[in-house]
Amino acid sequence: MKDLNNKKVLVVGGSSGIGAATAQAFAALGARVTIASRNQAKLDQVASNIGENIQTAVLDTTNEASVTAFFANAGTFDHVVISAAQTPGGPARQLALDDAYAAMDSKFWGAYRVARVVDITAGGSLTFISGFLSGRPSKSSVLQGAINAALEALSRGLALELSPVRVNTVSPGLIATPLWSKLSDEARKSMYEGAAARLPARVVGQPEDIANAIVYLASTPYATGSTVLVDGGATIA
Repeated sequence: MKDLNNKKVLVVGGSSGIGAATAQAFAALGARVTIASRNQAKLDQVASNIGENIQTAVLDTTNEASVTAFFANAGTFDHVVISAAQTPGGPARQLALDDAYAAMDSKFWGAYRVARVVDITAGGSLTFISGFLSGRPSKSSVLQGAINAALEALSRGLALELSPVRVNTVSPGLIATPLWSKLSDEARKSMYEGAAARLPARVVGQPEDIANAIVYLASTPYATGSTVLVDGGATIA
């Protein structure tokens, strides 16, 4: 595994959930981590929890001017992770087109905007977060599956275009993150228990599980153009 000590790492969407866990994992290995999102208060909280080796930056990946301005002065990174996304969902015939456009703009075009301007050192890495719906579509989340599949295809193409920068994707299943905080405690517990009972792994994923996969891809010089499933077996169940 490649040494991450003192490497410069950017986690876009690092203010909660998978992004925050990823920032923690890199910082624990000695990397100098910048977490970026639209919410400074959330960034400050995560930075306070992590402590050392952490900086924050306000960045809105849905705003091209914001992205361009940030990376014009950000310098070169060794590893970049893009976890930021807000994707309203639902069946295609019920999801309003404006919501569909917003979901695509956030998760796919947000990642695209970053990828086209970020400066990454040769041999460094860019990692996207997709989701298992790319391989196992749901009739109630059609757009999410399409966006995830598009991200994975983008990753493979960029692995060729940006070489020797390495580009990969991690595809999570159901992860216990603040995304589900709007549910009541009882409803959330029931959902987690039901999912765990159906999954071959018999557990629901934690943000740290995805962070482990991201660190693996960043620190493995031979990994590029890959999509790593960390879904408890959801794709095959």
